[in-house]
Amino acid sequence: MNNNNSYFTYYTIEAGDNLYEIAKKYNVNPKLLAAINGIKDNEYIYPNQELMIPKSGYSYYITAEGDTLSGVASAFKTSPEAMLNYNRTIYLLPEQILVYKRG
Repeated sequence: MNNNNSYFTYYTIEAGDNLYEIAKKYNVNPKLLAAINGIKDNEYIYPNQELMIPKSGYSYYITAEGDTLSGVASAFKTSPEAMLNYNRTIYLLPEQILVYKRG
């Protein structure tokens, strides 16, 4: 089982930063970056605020109401057992971040 911290890099926001520039710098979708950090993609970000930046080589999924483990595993084209290897705890509550290592 992997440590969830190994799936993210951390970035401290500096004056003048915006979410889109940070996403571009790290080659991440701005909507995913916002969702992972629990903010809206048009929300103001503050200096010294820390963002989790998803690392490359992994796929990320933000859960929604009604998701099932088999449904999420299917979206990743893998098994529920493999999902459990990459995620310490899976609650399937809305807005949980699930991770899977790409092929």
